[in-house]
Amino acid sequence: QVQLVESGGGLVQAGGSLRLSCAASGFIFSIRRMGWYRQAPGKTRELVAIITGGGSTTYAESVKGRFTISRDNAKRTVYLQMNSLKAEDTSVYYCNVPDYNDWGQGTQVTVSS
Repeated sequence: QVQLVESGGGLVQAGGSLRLSCAASGFIFSIRRMGWYRQAPGKTRELVAIITGGGSTTYAESVKGRFTISRDNAKRTVYLQMNSLKAEDTSVYYCNVPDYNDWGQGTQVTVSS
């Protein structure tokens, strides 16, 4: 079965940076699109960024210019580099295969000042 384990979250001040990692197993990682999603309390889950197996990327308007999604197929890992963090970025962040609706625990990102 698909297993996705997020890590790298934490508490940072506004303007700071974090890098999230997602270790994947249970499928052929290199040919699949991967996404980062986030969900804050009381809000719906939103797509943050997508990366194709070949490395093409798409970002939500709210994070363009600040976040970068990348992947290392040899390590079966997808990353989300988050810079210039804002309070509104506070959320639980999840990785997943797009349209696969089984979610892991995610990793908490809290931005404060």
